[in-house]
Amino acid sequence: MLKSVLLGAALASCLSVAVAADTRPLQDPTADPLMLSAGFLAAHPDLQNRMRGLEAYEAGHYEEALKYYRRAAYYADKASQAMVAEMLWKGEGVTRDPALAYAWMDLAAERGYRGFLRFREQYWQALEEGDRERALDEGRAIYARYGDAAAKPRIAAVLRRALSQTTGSRLGSVGSLKITVPGPGGVPLTIDGSTFYDPRYWDPKQYAQWHDRVWMDPRVGRVEVGETETVRGGAAAVAPTAPEADKPDPAVDSPQ
Repeated sequence: MLKSVLLGAALASCLSVAVAADTRPLQDPTADPLMLSAGFLAAHPDLQNRMRGLEAYEAGHYEEALKYYRRAAYYADKASQAMVAEMLWKGEGVTRDPALAYAWMDLAAERGYRGFLRFREQYWQALEEGDRERALDEGRAIYARYGDAAAKPRIAAVLRRALSQTTGSRLGSVGSLKITVPGPGGVPLTIDGSTFYDPRYWDPKQYAQWHDRVWMDPRVGRVEVGETETVRGGAAAVAPTAPEADKPDPAVDSPQ
């Protein structure tokens, strides 16, 4: 049904566009080697594991890629949740399971991101009735562990903890902070604190808004819907369930 990988290289780079509410470009910190060398990804496990997943996927190491995407999904990364869905749909690194794939894509579309909503509807159109029932049933456990109600507090806690360990931890006081990292030939290079500690990358609310602006209507792949392109809005199809925010990182137990 899908003739190309869902997100392709778009998983590694965010769109650089301006928005009415904030005219600053939506820079992708993971595209700046200086930012990475200064330990940015260590404090952003969602982006770190998404990047590792993409690297493994492009190398054909699908089982490893799926592990990293699940770990990123644990920290509320919707793009990685969509990739878990796509790999389950295709049977890449895992036994093909269309019902479970739908549950993961429904999760990826939880915030109403239009690209993921379209793929969710494609999956639904292709499912047998029995698979539809199982998708909605098994999706409850996936939502309990990986849904925003459980996952957003996790990434928020990581961001706050990492920031609190830094000199000038209050976002309004880092303008004069300089971060020094080793450059080519051992020559030290510096990053301005106002760049590294841009609130969009550290304040949980602004961080979530940054992701929303990037993914709400991304140009990802080519969506090929058969006879209809009806999208059932942003509401999740899986029934609400109590979040399990204290579930362990999927790296240390058997993932769902």
